[in-house]
Amino acid sequence: MTPAAADRVRTFLQNRGKGIGLRLGLKTSGCSGMAYVLEFVDELNEDDEVFEIEGVNLIVDAKSLIYLQGIELDFVKEGLNEGFKFNNPNAKGECGCGESFTV
Repeated sequence: MTPAAADRVRTFLQNRGKGIGLRLGLKTSGCSGMAYVLEFVDELNEDDEVFEIEGVNLIVDAKSLIYLQGIELDFVKEGLNEGFKFNNPNAKGECGCGESFTV
């Protein structure tokens, strides 16, 4: 997680008023097969791994971890658009719209 992403997550958690961190996971979706999922976490699951980065807890479930090892979560602003960007060294390709990837 880059410092920009950590700052953004920290702000979201503070505005939300609760939560122990941010979950980064995967779901089957899109034309390439897998899509990223980001959600706030209030309670840990049994198979969760917690990584403290820049003072923020990033939580990944065991099933997703194999596909996410080495990933960089960034927060970027490009013109009027802003959002999280996933730099995943495990991804072999992405769909044209950038919503899903394959390994």
